[in-house]
Amino acid sequence: MTDFSRAVRRLALVLPAALLAPQPLLAQDPAAPTPQYTTPEGGTPWIYEGSNVPRDEEWTFGELPNGLRYAVRKNGVPPDQVSVRVRIDAGSLHEEDSEQGYAHLLEHLLFRESKYLGPAEAIPTWQRLGATFGSDTNAETSPTHTVFKLDLPNTDTVKLAESMKLLSGMVREPVLTDANVRAEVPIVLAEKRERGGPAERAGNASREVLFAGQRLANRVPIGTEETLTGATGASVSAFHKRWYRPENVVVVAAGDMDPMQLAAEIERWFGDWQGEGPHVPAPDFGDPVAPAGADAANPVGEVGVIVEPDLPRSFTYAIMRPWRPVLDTVAYNEGLLRDALAQALINRRLESRARAGGSFLYAQVTQDDVSRSADMTFVNFAPLTEDWEAALADIRGVIADALATPPSQEEIDRELAEFEIIFKSQVEQRRVLPGPQLADDVVNAVDIREAIAAPETVLQVFNSMRATVTPELVLEHTRALFTGDVIRSAYVTPEADEASDTALRTALLETVDADAGARIAAQAISFDDLPPVGEPGQIRAQGPLGILDIEKVEFANGVKAILWSNDAEPGRVAVKVRFGAGFRAIEPDQSVYANLGYSALIGAGIGELGQEELDRLSTGRKFGFDFQTGDGAFTFYAQTREADLEEQLYLFAAKLAMPGWDPNPVLRAKAAGKLAYESYATNPGGILSRDLEYLLRDSDDRFLTPTPAMFDEATPEEFREVWEPLLMQGPVEVLVFGEFDMAETIEALRKTFGALKPRSAAPAEVLERPVSFPEGGETAVRYHRGDSNQAAAVIAWPSGAGVDNLRESRHLEVLASLFNNRLMDAMREHAGASYSPVVRSSWPSDVNSGGRIAALAQLRPEDVPVFFAEAEKIAQDLASAPVSEDEYNRVVEPLRQYVSRASTGNLFWLYQLEGSTVDDRRIDLLRFLLADYTRVPPADLQALAQKYFGSREGWRLAVIPEGQPLATATGGAQTASGR
Repeated sequence: MTDFSRAVRRLALVLPAALLAPQPLLAQDPAAPTPQYTTPEGGTPWIYEGSNVPRDEEWTFGELPNGLRYAVRKNGVPPDQVSVRVRIDAGSLHEEDSEQGYAHLLEHLLFRESKYLGPAEAIPTWQRLGATFGSDTNAETSPTHTVFKLDLPNTDTVKLAESMKLLSGMVREPVLTDANVRAEVPIVLAEKRERGGPAERAGNASREVLFAGQRLANRVPIGTEETLTGATGASVSAFHKRWYRPENVVVVAAGDMDPMQLAAEIERWFGDWQGEGPHVPAPDFGDPVAPAGADAANPVGEVGVIVEPDLPRSFTYAIMRPWRPVLDTVAYNEGLLRDALAQALINRRLESRARAGGSFLYAQVTQDDVSRSADMTFVNFAPLTEDWEAALADIRGVIADALATPPSQEEIDRELAEFEIIFKSQVEQRRVLPGPQLADDVVNAVDIREAIAAPETVLQVFNSMRATVTPELVLEHTRALFTGDVIRSAYVTPEADEASDTALRTALLETVDADAGARIAAQAISFDDLPPVGEPGQIRAQGPLGILDIEKVEFANGVKAILWSNDAEPGRVAVKVRFGAGFRAIEPDQSVYANLGYSALIGAGIGELGQEELDRLSTGRKFGFDFQTGDGAFTFYAQTREADLEEQLYLFAAKLAMPGWDPNPVLRAKAAGKLAYESYATNPGGILSRDLEYLLRDSDDRFLTPTPAMFDEATPEEFREVWEPLLMQGPVEVLVFGEFDMAETIEALRKTFGALKPRSAAPAEVLERPVSFPEGGETAVRYHRGDSNQAAAVIAWPSGAGVDNLRESRHLEVLASLFNNRLMDAMREHAGASYSPVVRSSWPSDVNSGGRIAALAQLRPEDVPVFFAEAEKIAQDLASAPVSEDEYNRVVEPLRQYVSRASTGNLFWLYQLEGSTVDDRRIDLLRFLLADYTRVPPADLQALAQKYFGSREGWRLAVIPEGQPLATATGGAQTASGR
């Protein structure tokens, strides 16, 4: 039974039919046989063998004579979609030494050519069927399995049959020639190169320590350059023949179709498949074994100090036990819940200690069954300074207390209330569980050799466990979590002389005193005891917005609300609050405080309530409190439920009316910012994360990533001086979309946001502050300190912003998709230079400047000129001639299906309508939405390309390794800068 703690949150509304005009791509419905091999009535489905977990009756399970197993289910979220997963029970742990990387290479090769798909036809074919490559059509390779994923929109029986046919051909009969292997290996090596760098090295080194003596120690899915370049058609075919057999395969399909039809198509296309040669059992993954001399008094085994100068400090130690298959019974799952409860209690204490300021930035205890290789209890933390020994001692002291003394009943009840709200929410939202997630749940259950359970069963098991849990039982499970065959540890540090293996081993063996100071005393806090926001406000106007059944309410203080009450998303309410002027209100010398606001503003509290008190208020409730700074507004966002909606609105309004200014979250955010800064320079992607927005906005200091020196100079007092007036600025717009009572919610708004004091507008010069685009010409250069074979390149053109030409922004999304397909083909398929080049169009609608179209890729330094040349050529080609009908359809059909599916959810409408109380033209423009994405003529797209690409060369950025000649990387004039 899997994923107890996952709260499923998806939507199931229906876009008005008049906005959709899907066109079938295939002409006739092939005959499909009736399924023959589903579980007979009264039989035990294969996934429940040995389990007494109540069966989820919505799934139908079957097993074919050739050994292939399947699971199918009717599901209408999103409407008209079918999600298919084909899981092969083979990953990197199944590879021989000479085959490292083959499982992942094979995943790639199945998309290159197969029985029913010619060379490089897979991606275009899925696009013609309406699936977007990378999101709807994808695959993954882990140490234990390979999974091929398809989310097929606008499905009918014809498209289903065609898709099952294509998938079967890919899995059963890929074309594994030397030529195809030679073509695909450079793409895999590009992916390997993009992943490389200090973080990858540290992860690999840590894994070698933690899994010493096991296959997992030195087998990662990406493989090695030596084994990949040595791959041939014959060697990869041998791996395929050995593991791609029906008895190693599970096919899962969940979607808006009769499950018997789904089962019939699986049987039709996979039923006659026979493996070649004898079945090969999976290799022994090995057990964690204590080294010679280790015993109960000295359980510490392998340890390792990993030095990476550009990475922040990170300490891990793990208590390890052998992994063994389990009987997935109700009793077993009750035990898992008690384990989870024990971890939650310790983690809350550790978080409390970190919040108060101390020796570590964060610390967490987790239990995980890792790749069917070990049952492990991890302790992970980040020391704030080089004194890692003090941090380790502090954390072990908190754990020692949990091992010595049972928790209080009040602590237990608090965590149980948190669990309960998750499980109850899953039950409430059962009928809107999304097909992709349902399919993935079965795949994950198969991977860990466990069953699946309906949300009602999960809640039932939780309630059964809850009735029996005692402090003494929690203590027993806590002690079991920290008992094992061996303890191993890895410490990543930037300083070579900071630690040694001997020091790590000594510190882990040192006796520590139990520290009860981190225990959180129970102290009930009630919303009834909190001060009101103000006098309840008066409603100035109320009426329909003019679309669907959405209401607009305006209060006397100027606050405006948009409300859509509907029952299509049971148990779910989305709340978004927009206020102030966003980045427009940030001064150029305030970027450090803009950055700190993301992580410290909410934690700074409300009135006299700090983060700990707010956590107590949230116990047993479903709250959220996300904060973002946008181009033209600041936003709070939350997913809540009707029962907690009034309190959620109070928290948001109180943050504006009576903000708290606890300095500790600011100090903690400063420490985190400083620790993270140096790691930006470890690879090209980090440099892009650090500098790209700043550079694309013409080096506007408001968008500067703060340096450690800037963090050092920042103070909690100045943090308050910056944010206090920003929280007081208007206008305020509240959006509430979901299942709630309209009258009660308006009354709650009247007592919260309607009770705010009238808010001042941002100064006119702030509202008119533009965002500039950098001049073209010379190539800007940034340097990274990572691997010498890594680089990145960006080319961008200015576009537009605002609501005036919002329809044109949608057309640009189509143009960017066309650009993206061509760039992918040029850089990945033809040159093998980049694994995942991407083109994005950004059109901020809250402000009137700052839009752009940008293409970027990570690649080798010598391929940077190739990228610039290819991107410029594509831009000019798009401007010089209209695209073909097929190329156009391969972009438009996935966009049509994306809009159709996205619009089945409340969030789609919320995002489309946010800001409409400031500019109501957004409402009128909604009626053109689907047409703007799917009916823009190719000639109009060509005209757009001429407008944005034809008038100027693109602005260029190259990110190259330190010490490399600029001309090698850019092939032209440059401006060099390294921060």
